[in-house]
Amino acid sequence: MAKKELVFLPLGGSGEIGMNMNLYGVGTPANRQWLMIDCGVMFGNLSTPGVDLICPDPSYILEEKEALHGLLLTHGHEDHIGAVALLAPMLGCPVYATPFTAALVSRKLAEQGAGNVELNIIGMNERFELGPFDIEYVTLTHSIPEPSGVILRTELGTVLHTGDWKLDATPTLGPVADSKTITKLGDDGLLAMVCDSTNVLSSGESGSEGDVRKSLTKLIAKQEGRVAVTTFASNLSRVVSICEAAAAADRSVCLLGRSMLRIVEAARETGLLPEHLSFVEPKDAGHLPRRHVLYLCTGSQGEPRAALARIARDDHRDLVLSEGDTVIFSSKIIPGNEREIYNLQNELVDRGVKIITEKDEFIHVSGHPCRDELKAMYGWARPTISIPVHGEARHLEEHAEFAYELGVDEALAPRNGDLIRLAPDGPEVIEEVPAGRIYLDGDVLMPEGAAPMKERRKLSLAGVICVSVVFDKKHNLISDVAVSGQGMVVDDQFNAQGFHDISDEIETALLDMPVKKRKDDEAVELAVKRAVRIFLDDVWGKRPVIQTQIHRLGS
Repeated sequence: MAKKELVFLPLGGSGEIGMNMNLYGVGTPANRQWLMIDCGVMFGNLSTPGVDLICPDPSYILEEKEALHGLLLTHGHEDHIGAVALLAPMLGCPVYATPFTAALVSRKLAEQGAGNVELNIIGMNERFELGPFDIEYVTLTHSIPEPSGVILRTELGTVLHTGDWKLDATPTLGPVADSKTITKLGDDGLLAMVCDSTNVLSSGESGSEGDVRKSLTKLIAKQEGRVAVTTFASNLSRVVSICEAAAAADRSVCLLGRSMLRIVEAARETGLLPEHLSFVEPKDAGHLPRRHVLYLCTGSQGEPRAALARIARDDHRDLVLSEGDTVIFSSKIIPGNEREIYNLQNELVDRGVKIITEKDEFIHVSGHPCRDELKAMYGWARPTISIPVHGEARHLEEHAEFAYELGVDEALAPRNGDLIRLAPDGPEVIEEVPAGRIYLDGDVLMPEGAAPMKERRKLSLAGVICVSVVFDKKHNLISDVAVSGQGMVVDDQFNAQGFHDISDEIETALLDMPVKKRKDDEAVELAVKRAVRIFLDDVWGKRPVIQTQIHRLGS
């Protein structure tokens, strides 16, 4: 008979940063009981035109969703909760989250119209059971309130899934990491730790939010004119620090941006926002003296629709920045966003605005553990097995090597789709299951390789040529071939006359076809494409998408 196993399966977040989705299973291969941790997104880019959000493909677990006991959320960042409203209705299992994370998720569920999803609010450090899993949340620190690791106790061993974390001795909101509980796990014998790898390439420590608050207070006090500060809206500790620094400089705070308003609203609802903090409305802030107002804005990553980008374009109805004003970027550049951020900063500088970034002043710390913090965590937990997650390939492999240096017996750097047996006799990749991506295109989810995405990529390279041909019932052309295009180069070599020349080439190709072949739409379409490509190869050297419309009259 097959033995019971404890398995781990990442479907997102291993081999990439973002889009986290992890599964744990207990049972025989034919009868596993499952638990999911996190359900996040990553954002679209130039390679995914028209797509705002990308989710892990849950197809594998959807086939076994009757055995899925719940979805646990570690914290409220988009790469951990952003797909809940999209995928939880398909999963059909209850969702569990601490109060602040639940407040964010409930808004997403309402916006998506997913009112049938069961959302359970659990307390910090709460312990409960789901199927074969004895679950306990353990408090950590991160760049958002209520970050929690998840302890999974099973008959085959105990696992600590850290989620995102860091160590901060002086956080501005919330408690420090619960080292006592983690140390007891090590004392009792921890089978495996599945751990954040984001900053494993960085030495030392990530730094404290308390120290950032002190630095921001001094920096903001020195500024003249209007001050705008942009940061990750989810970093409520930073938001509070900026507000406190503004108050110390006798500046009123105005919030700009939907996500900033949403986070502050959720924090107030759950009692995390200090009661003494108050804000002025945008319509009133414009009447305040320039040196007595601070705007707290979204858009630290250059997002074109965020508040700061609209301010830089002079497209914001409530704020204009100019000579003598200052914008402080209390954030880091997420890899891949460099171009957008530098363009945004240059637009602001062209307006005479002073820019201050983390390169200029101590105004940002990471929310992920550097090597000294990882060393401390491994010292507390002392797992037998290390499974690095939340990182690109180079992060995961380096983390595995570092774990060996820190004394673990076994380490395995997974990739999405690796089904890993943790016990008995683990770790070992025992199967590779389907693990891809799905795109949110407007309000529709579509698979990664769907035709629309391929077509959009082609369109972005060389545009499109549209050809319309009309035949009579004897299959002869009865009008000139109509040709139009978008995304075409128009210059001395290929100008408006070029479309007429293409029309002539197509007409010649069609007239050279036997009448019998002109009856065949596929043959006509192929002849049109060949004629267009031959012509454009000579005058342009590119191959646009070619669309052919065939009209037959009197047939």
